[in-house]
Amino acid sequence: MPAQHFSARTPFDRNRTLWGGFVVESGGRTIYFVGDSGYSPQFREIGARFPSIDLALIPIGAYEPRWFMQPVHVNPEEAVRIHLDVGSRGSVAMHYGTFHLTDEGIDEPIARLAQARDAAGLSAGAFRAMGFGETIVV
Repeated sequence: MPAQHFSARTPFDRNRTLWGGFVVESGGRTIYFVGDSGYSPQFREIGARFPSIDLALIPIGAYEPRWFMQPVHVNPEEAVRIHLDVGSRGSVAMHYGTFHLTDEGIDEPIARLAQARDAAGLSAGAFRAMGFGETIVV
């Protein structure tokens, strides 16, 4: 699936590879792994193409400062928009809390996800952030 991000591993290979997400359909279930991406209209298109997404794995971290990170990393509010755009029955947050990579506090993404979820009228179970080592069954 398309994603919006730059790529580079050295000063000489800028944007020579693509970033992307994945949709996996198996056993009557559909899982969407967003990957590393900024927010864009592509998410509505993915939701239209795959109207029965059971679970979406959506990034919520590494988003500050916005002037620099917005094209390549969504914030929790945009992550909720992705959840709604793709029409996932449930979403799990990813890409947060392991390393302090950018300017937001390491625990800020989870708190902002809860606020964004509440503002959108979603239940805590609709888009959850898991604890380290936690297991869920969907």
